[in-house]
Amino acid sequence: MSFLAVVMPMPLHKRDVFVPPVVTPDANTVWVVGQYYDVTWDTSNPPAQITNTEGQIYLIVNGLIDFDYKLASGFNILDGSVQIQVPNVPTGTYAIVLFGDSGNDSQSFTITQ
Repeated sequence: MSFLAVVMPMPLHKRDVFVPPVVTPDANTVWVVGQYYDVTWDTSNPPAQITNTEGQIYLIVNGLIDFDYKLASGFNILDGSVQIQVPNVPTGTYAIVLFGDSGNDSQSFTITQ
């Protein structure tokens, strides 16, 4: 007995990755622990179809994303900004990463006590 299998290609749906550049914080930014600040990013050129519109922001500590410091989540990546509260971290140099469709880091900036 023999069987014949027919394989038909499945159409692929185009997925666009949106990596909006972080505007603030920037290299001139100084955040104070416990205070509230806006994180902003450029939404001026989004693709037509964004794979994931739900955003998250984490603190980058010593060049690594620190998943213990989730600064914001559940916002729409097309909003262009979200307010965060600065966590209790030692004075030093940090950055943030904006996740949504993809990840995009800010410039390094200062957090102080």
